[in-house]
Amino acid sequence: MAKTLHFSHPVCADHDPGARHPEAGTRLQAIEDALAADAFEGLERREAPPGTPDMLAWAHERSLVDSILAHVPDDGRVAIDADTVMSPASGEAAQRAAGAVAAAVDAVIGGEADNAFCAVRPPGHHAEPRRPMGFCLFNNVVIGAERARRAHGLTRIAVVDFDVHHGNGTQAAFERDGDLFFGSTHQSPLYPGTGAASETGVGNIVNAPLPAGTGSAGFRDAMESRLLPALRAHRPELILISAGFDAHRDDPLANLELLEEDYAWITTELTRLAGESCAGRVVSTLEGGYDLRALGSSVATHVEALMAAG
Repeated sequence: MAKTLHFSHPVCADHDPGARHPEAGTRLQAIEDALAADAFEGLERREAPPGTPDMLAWAHERSLVDSILAHVPDDGRVAIDADTVMSPASGEAAQRAAGAVAAAVDAVIGGEADNAFCAVRPPGHHAEPRRPMGFCLFNNVVIGAERARRAHGLTRIAVVDFDVHHGNGTQAAFERDGDLFFGSTHQSPLYPGTGAASETGVGNIVNAPLPAGTGSAGFRDAMESRLLPALRAHRPELILISAGFDAHRDDPLANLELLEEDYAWITTELTRLAGESCAGRVVSTLEGGYDLRALGSSVATHVEALMAAG
């Protein structure tokens, strides 16, 4: 059994983009309820530290970081765009979301654990170097990748993203650096409109767009025929997962047909590949997933597979 860490912080649930917004704090409560089961007794829980502005600037222009943090409201809400809204807790929540991934990277590379899951919000994979968007303020996995390189001297980092929406922000940050790999399965056409198979960066980007209605067979075929072979060829020293669970068949924001078993399967495949390539080092962070029941049960299968690795 692998040693798995769980990073979160209460303030991440206090980020409040509005009463009808799908990216709500109740998402984290659904996850915590699911992870309260006896099966997760061995899961070590840690408090997410805040990421510093300098750390956030690893993924974004410093002027953008300063502007976002300066515009966090004292009360009420501030809309960055129609989808991306800040409340008084949003600045600290976003800093702790990024800090969680960085701390998880430190712990896994340092040998304190085999892998980790970060139950944090706001999510990050749509945040581009020059703009927040799509519910996302700062790009948590990009910050995690940079932590591995800057603090630990790793070179070859991979991000695998199985959120139903394409991780345009991660792709934008990685696409000119051949040491960084980004692989994504996602519904297409769908927001944000990126992620065509023809978008390959410098040979380090692998997009596997899936049509609406794709279920287990199509998802697994895309992973097995395209993404996993490319990931193995990259020989990563660390694998980061943008773990979105909104490709589940019950999710209200999209139209793929995945089941909990698919998340268990891909997690097992990724941990197996990590065992071959990078001593099992995997750090996963929450992205999407908006049906609370499906989110909780899907995260539970994901974390169970992380704990079963090795």
